[in-house]
Amino acid sequence: MRDALRQKVIEICDKKILAKGETVGVSFYAFFANKNDDPALLMEAATWWIQTHRLDHFEKALKIKQMVMAGL
Repeated sequence: MRDALRQKVIEICDKKILAKGETVGVSFYAFFANKNDDPALLMEAATWWIQTHRLDHFEKALKIKQMVMAGL
């Protein structure tokens, strides 16, 4: 995962956790605008989420943040 995406994931997870608590869920779509303005980055996130880690559609933001910070 490239650094720009890693930082974006951490930032969004932090915002979601701050707003709704540690049990809030996210999907990889949470890291993108409602329009597909960067298909390569979206596919990178989808590949990491779906193919690499076989995560469910919604996962706890805290779990995702911890995975990204650990370099998984």
